[in-house]
Amino acid sequence: MTLLGKTISIKGELHALEDLTLEGRIDGPVFCERGSVVLTPSAHVTGDIVARDITVFGQFAGQLIATDVVDVRPEATVTAQVASRRFILDDGARFNGRVQPGQVETALRVAKYQQKKRDAGEQRPEA
Repeated sequence: MTLLGKTISIKGELHALEDLTLEGRIDGPVFCERGSVVLTPSAHVTGDIVARDITVFGQFAGQLIATDVVDVRPEATVTAQVASRRFILDDGARFNGRVQPGQVETALRVAKYQQKKRDAGEQRPEA
């Protein structure tokens, strides 16, 4: 498991091959397709998250794509479009968005396509 503490601030893409716990501020997509991502109460994340399962205690805005479950815990504030097989919204959580349980595979394909486009854009030489 990797922990990115409260003092960490990242602007850009984050890729992880193991479970990831985020306590700080992330502005950009997070990819952890084979693992879990946990946003602690101090976390502020803006962007997309792609993971096996996602648990949110903090603040999130963007798109959540999980091949298994998205769990929005009490005190969390989430503004998102969610694609996952299962969705849990706990009492006390604030959620504004849309849940699409049947769209996981499509959402994954779109996220991977967008990632390839970003990667290709980074490799272009500037004139």
